[in-house]
Amino acid sequence: MNKITTKFLAATAVASAMIFAPAAYAAPIDEIHFLIPGGPGGGWDGTARGTGEALAKAGLVKSVSFENMSGGGGGKAIAHLIETREKATSTLMVNSTPIVIRSLQKVFPQSFRDLTPIAGVIGDYAAFVVNKDSDLVDFKALTAKYKANPRKVAIGGGSVAGGMDHLVSAMVMKAAGADPKAVKYIPYDAGGKAMAGLLSGEINALSTGFGEALDLAKQDQVRILCVTSRERLAEAPKVPTCFEQDAPVEFVNWRGFFAAPGTSDAKKAEYIEALSAMYETKEWETVRARNGWVNIFYPGEEFVEFLEFQEAEMGSLMKELGFLK
Repeated sequence: MNKITTKFLAATAVASAMIFAPAAYAAPIDEIHFLIPGGPGGGWDGTARGTGEALAKAGLVKSVSFENMSGGGGGKAIAHLIETREKATSTLMVNSTPIVIRSLQKVFPQSFRDLTPIAGVIGDYAAFVVNKDSDLVDFKALTAKYKANPRKVAIGGGSVAGGMDHLVSAMVMKAAGADPKAVKYIPYDAGGKAMAGLLSGEINALSTGFGEALDLAKQDQVRILCVTSRERLAEAPKVPTCFEQDAPVEFVNWRGFFAAPGTSDAKKAEYIEALSAMYETKEWETVRARNGWVNIFYPGEEFVEFLEFQEAEMGSLMKELGFLK
């Protein structure tokens, strides 16, 4: 297990044990506009809409709205938030591990330092998924086919080449004893389009978030071959871990929120207070359980410290796998 995962999971365990007992919440926020850097159906989309749903239904925010803004591997939305900073006083942009990865790769010139980090909110394990009619009966069958000829195994993901879904594919293949640099990765604009590519037969398998795959698996449209957790998850107890499939990797993708640069300390505290209070609500538990998410909470400076830690550790890992020089 790498240091990123160790620190993340340790913090997650502590956070879960705390049950997030925030101070009594004051007045609800008037409005939050959620900016989503990808298309509908992906992990960012689900996180923003799920968080907005819980906040609104719990009465923590009076009004929520959503805007999908694809482009530049998430860079278009980041640039937009920076450029409209004076008007974006009620905007929260969702993001996740890719903001660190893509900044390291220079996919866009900005980093999390150019925004106002608010909080890390949830974690989502990665999963490998196939069409329900696939002849790949389990992950061992996928790795066997890959080892025989990697060019005949197309693995898709809802991020750019060299992005998180690609990186996770390489990590898991390396753990399975295969060449991590040989992955034939097919990028899609967000998870919804990637899932459509899987269902249409364009790709053999999909590297995605466990939460994104869970609903379609329950509808018997796809099969989850393995999940990157150490133990089987309560939401899908029949799904084996990648450890069980001879690919010992544990990986969790955080997702959280950022405000525009220059956001006041008072506004930042207001956002943090609302998100902290959200964890206590039944509305949030409904959303969390439905998506198979892991509760985390890195508010304010804790979030910044974690991002800096992940940037250093992920950069080292990407160099090892050949994604960075």
